[in-house]
Order: sequence, then C-alpha cells, then structure tokens
Amino acid sequence: MLNLFLMSALPPLISDLGLIMGAAAVTTLLFKKLKQPTVLGYILVGILVGPHFPLFPSVADTKSVEIWAQIGVIILLFCLGLEFSFKKLLRVGGTASIMAITEIVAMLLIGFGIGKMLNWTTTDSIFLGAMISISSTTIIFRAFEESGVKEKKFAGLVFGVLVVQDLAAILMLVLLPTLAISSSLTGPALLFPVGKLMFFLVLWFVSGIFFLPTMLRRLEKSLNNEMLLIVSLALCFIMVILAAGAGFSPALGAFIMGSILAETPVGGKIEHLTMSIKEMFGAVFFVSVGMMIDPAMIPTYWQPILLISMVVLIGQPITAIIGGLLSRQPLKIAVQAGMSLSQIGEFSFIIATAGLSMGIISPYLYPIAVAVSALTTFTTPYMIRFSTPLYLLLQKKLPPNWINAIDRYSLEGQTVKPTSDWKEYITSFAVQTIIYAILVIGVILIMSNVVLPAIGQGTQSPLIRLAMAAVTILLATPFLWALTLRRIAPKVAKNLWQNRSFRGPMIVLQVFRFVIGFIIIGFLIDNIVSSEWAFALFILSVFLLVINYKKLQTINYFIEKRFITNLNEKEQNDKKVSGSHLTPWDAHITSFLISPDFRGVGLTLWELKLREEYGVNVAMIKRGAFTIQAPDRQERIYPDDTLYVIGTDDQVVAFKKYLDFCSPVRSKNILPEDELTLQRIEVTPYSVLAGKTIKESSIRERTKGLVVGIERNGERILNPESTALIQAGDLLWIVGNTRRIMVLEKMMVKTSLQSERTLNLVSQ
Repeated sequence: MLNLFLMSALPPLISDLGLIMGAAAVTTLLFKKLKQPTVLGYILVGILVGPHFPLFPSVADTKSVEIWAQIGVIILLFCLGLEFSFKKLLRVGGTASIMAITEIVAMLLIGFGIGKMLNWTTTDSIFLGAMISISSTTIIFRAFEESGVKEKKFAGLVFGVLVVQDLAAILMLVLLPTLAISSSLTGPALLFPVGKLMFFLVLWFVSGIFFLPTMLRRLEKSLNNEMLLIVSLALCFIMVILAAGAGFSPALGAFIMGSILAETPVGGKIEHLTMSIKEMFGAVFFVSVGMMIDPAMIPTYWQPILLISMVVLIGQPITAIIGGLLSRQPLKIAVQAGMSLSQIGEFSFIIATAGLSMGIISPYLYPIAVAVSALTTFTTPYMIRFSTPLYLLLQKKLPPNWINAIDRYSLEGQTVKPTSDWKEYITSFAVQTIIYAILVIGVILIMSNVVLPAIGQGTQSPLIRLAMAAVTILLATPFLWALTLRRIAPKVAKNLWQNRSFRGPMIVLQVFRFVIGFIIIGFLIDNIVSSEWAFALFILSVFLLVINYKKLQTINYFIEKRFITNLNEKEQNDKKVSGSHLTPWDAHITSFLISPDFRGVGLTLWELKLREEYGVNVAMIKRGAFTIQAPDRQERIYPDDTLYVIGTDDQVVAFKKYLDFCSPVRSKNILPEDELTLQRIEVTPYSVLAGKTIKESSIRERTKGLVVGIERNGERILNPESTALIQAGDLLWIVGNTRRIMVLEKMMVKTSLQSERTLNLVSQ
C-alpha cells in the first residue's frame, strides 16, 4: 500500500531516494547507539528495502539507484584520494610496503586456492583473493580511536600499510577485469595494463601538480567555500571522464584527482567540504550493496562464509606478521600491527561491484563478501585487544634462540647503510628518463588524439598536419632536451667518471637516452605526418635541441622549479601554520639490557660520555626491583641494568654500535607508560621557569626527568646544556615521570594566572 502511494505521488527517483535516506537516517542513529559501524547498518537497510525482502517498502526503480551508487563510488574514491596522497605513500617507507605486499600477495594466493577448493570458477577465485586481501581503513580507524591506541607506534605502521593497500586495490580494479576476460595471469595480458596504468598515473600526477596548485593559488581570493567545493567536484568529474576515455574505470579517475588535490594547500579544506557529500553518497552506495543481496542465499552459502571468515581472521594477521618480521620490525610491533589487519570492508564491496556490474563473477560472491565483512568487523576490536597477550604468549612459547634471532634481525635493519654513487646515479637516470619520456609521449598523444580531431576536415591537408607536427615538436622540446641532453646527478656523475671502470656503462646509458629520444620522434612522425617528412622533422628536432641548448635548459629548470614548489607548498604552509607544534626530532625511548661483558660496566655516566659522543640521554635505569629516574652523571652502570635512552633514530643506531655485547641484546622500542613519558610544556611570560637556567629551574628534581629539547622561534635545540637559559615562549620537551610532569605543568599554569592577576591589579 505504501509503495503504491509513493509511486502515485512522486516520480520513482525521488520516492526511492527519500526511502533510502530515511531508512539510512534511522539506521545511523541506531547503530551509533549500539556502537557499531554504520556501514553494516546501511547494508542491512539495503536488504530491507531491496526487491528480495517484501515485508518493507521496496525501491521501485533499481536502475536509478544503481546510477546513484556509481556516483557514490566516484565520490567515495575521490575522498579516499584526498586522504591518500602519493607523498604519503613515499613516506611510509619500505617497512609498511614490505608488510602490505607480503600480506596482499599471500592472501591473493590463499583466496584463489580456497575458491578452487570450493570448485568455483577461475574468475570467482581471483576476485575472492582480491576481496580478502584488502583490510578496511574505515573500521580500523574507528577501532583504534575507541581502543585509544591511535598514537602508538604500531598504529602508525598500520596506517602506512593501509595506504599501500589502497593503491593496490586501485590497481586491482584496473587489472581484474582484464585478467578475468583474458583468463591469463602472465604475459602481455598483465604487462600491458600495468604499463598503461603507470604511464597515465605519472602523466596525470606530474601535469596535475604543475597546473592545479598554481591555478588554485591565483583563484584563491575568488574561491569561497561554495566555489571551492564546486571547482573540486568539477575537477573530479573531468578526471573521471579522462580516465574512462583512456579505458580505465571512472573510480580510478576520481581517486587520482583526489590524490592530486591532496598535495595542494587547500587539500585539507576540500576534504572537509566534501565530507557531508561523501557521507550521503556513501550511504546510497552501501544501501545499494545491500539491495543486491538475496538473504535467502546466505543460509545456502553459510559454509563458505564461515570458512572464508576464518581464513581472513587467521590468514591476514599471520601473513601481515610475517611481512612485519621480514621488514625488520620487532616481534611486538609486528604482532600488534598484524592483529589489527583482520577484516575486509569497503574496497571489497567496490571490487565485487565492479565484477558483478561487468557480469564476470557469480552473484553469490556478493552476499558472501558482505557476510564475511560483517563477521570480521565485529571481531576487529577483540583482535586488537588480544594482540599484546598473543605477543607475550609467543615470547614465552617460542624458543629463546628464535626470539634472539628476531631481535638481532630487527636491530640490523635499523642500521643506516650508505648509498653508493653508482646506485644513486642509476636511480636518478631511471626517474629522469621515465618521467620525461612519459611527458613527451603525453604531449604527442594530446596533439594527435585531441587537438587534431578538433580541427576537423582541415587535418586532411598535408601542410596543416606538418604545421601541427612542428608545433608538437616545439611543445615537447623542453622535455625532449631533458630526456636526451640534460646531465644526470652532476656531482655523482663527476665522481664516477674519475673511475675508469664506470665510464663505459655511463656512455652506454647516455646512448640509450638518445635511442629513446629518436624512437619517440619516430612515434610523433608516425602519429601526425607521413614518413616523407620524417627526415625534415628529425633535423628540426636536432636543430632545436642543439642550437637552443641554454634556452631549453632555462625553460626546463623553470618547469621543474614550478613543479617542486607546487609539490612542497602544502608542507611549507603547514610548517608556517604549525610553527611551535613541531615534532621533537623523531626522538623516541629505547631500552637496552647491559651485558656483564660490556666494557663500560662500573663506569659512571660522566665517564662514558654517552650524551657528548652519541647524543643520547639516559632517562632511566632499572636495576632489579629498583628504578633510578633521571640518573645523575655520577651514577655507575652495572651488569643486567636496563638503560632507557632517548634519541633520534640515527643517535640510537650509533649508540647500538657502541655497545660491545658478547651475548645477544634485546632492544625493545617501548615506553613504560606508567613510569616514563616524553611531554611538551609551554613556557608563558609569567611562568616561574622563564629567565632561569635549566639547572636553576629544578626541573630535574621536580619531574625526576631531563630536558631533552627546546623549541624556540621555529628552531630546535637538542640536548641543551644545564646552563641554557629558558625564555618565555619556549617549548620544553621533558622526559620524566608522567605524573610529576603533569603536576609541574599545572603549577606553572596556576602561577602564571596569579602573576597575571597581580600585574592587572597593579596597573589598575
């Protein structure tokens, strides 16, 4: 009856959207109260309003909802791109990359094997492996916030893994349809789409970073919040069109534009402005996911659901832990991070949607993926809580020589290894050659596939095509010059050239650059003009490169400088804004067990000169049942002491080299939460500390700690002397007893307020 009333009163599109949003609103309130992810609630709503559940009002026009859902995927991927950023991917380093790649590859193979074991088709098995290899960013973020572990070291590693997984999921969205259609996992079927994707990623990212920040900077005065939102969404859908035109999924274009805008100074603002739109269309997408599920299929496939859920709950953590250990993480960090990655989520639905919309996977995969996601979502908080007990259990059960081997392997990975000149030269050569070759080819493709067709009938004239070829060469010449003639890593190249054994390979690499340049010129000629003009165009290219060497050098340096400025503009602005909120030099606390064979046994800290030689501070000594906080310089070191030292990564590495152990040493990157902490205190103009030296301030006695750093006017002073004067506006970084530091901070605030009131009374 209600359906008939809605259908007669309103167009189906409006009534369906009203039904979906109304049900989603009720579900959001309910699931928030139950402290459960709203994503699961949206899927439940989709099942209830879908065509397979007649007890509730159903959506009348499912085709329109599918279109809304496609828009939802585009908006979701755009917002994920805003949170992603390619620079963030570079910053996560090898540790997170190794861990993520190990887990993804292993789960792909396991999922494929499970599918084959269940007698599923090859395509279904491939998609199953993809769906269970990607963890849920949304669920993990929420679980970390509720568990209060978001700031811990392993959480940072997990966030890095999620960044790599996001990029891997995007790659899967591009490759899976091709693999499913070709039924081939090797050869050109895999190589061509990967190469095509990498080509367009570099082209879009480099050109986007060059143009967009400059454009947004010049429009800054005209862009209010409304206009910025419209412009950013317009850019998103323009990239969606470009991606679709290049043969990729629209979701890829949205993700790429989001990641480009994330590098601009307004990236954070755009992310904030699009949040409500993301929530709305995300709700529509997840409701559409539920609508495609037939609840009757879930009892039919309960055995595969339970099997796959167990594979996710066991397989993902184990493979992630193995990846963490391979990347030289301590056992505790690897276990905590691995146990956090034990669920599937939004990307699994997007991958399943892509397969189902193309008709290349079986319908039963969809409800299975949703059911597995629901089960693993509920278990995620418990898996995170169980990570520390599991680590302690492994510490007891594993043979001591295994534990020692893991510790030594972890310590070796933290050693800073010098990079050879030849390796640096090869890296620079590869980056410069690939980027500029892609840019030249990009100019040629734009001119031949966009500009020429726009001219229309005039392209039939040989003279017009020749003129277009000449214009293309002029536009591509700065990049062609950088590809063939620009010097690669000049300082490193000069050092290598002095060694005769490197001259031959360097000459070969230079010839290789020329060959690539000639091939690209041939590609240009083949795409725009006939071969009879080949020689003339080739001479024109060489003439422009050689005669205008200095001018092209200036143009190329200008382009590169603009690109680097735009790329780093956001970070520079963040530094200016944050000012006094800088991190304390990446300093962290590490514990070391002193061996009886250590040659410094019996010496005082003053005699060892650890601070002067290695830059580390001994913040605490544990000696049996006793704890010595902020030990003075006359404190001696004894066998089996545990030293808690604070320093940067490089300083800790240097200190580790100094320790001359004859037996294995366990280093635990831990922070005794109840005893020792690193905190920052601001010195106000009325503070009792202002105008005193560190020694006169009695901070050591009050906090049982040490002042390990001072931030002053954007500058940093690491390990200040006791005679250093504390000034108003300074930020003091103190390592000491947590409770005592808090008492000192409260006392400073109280004293400052009293001094300010007194000054106001005197002035009145």
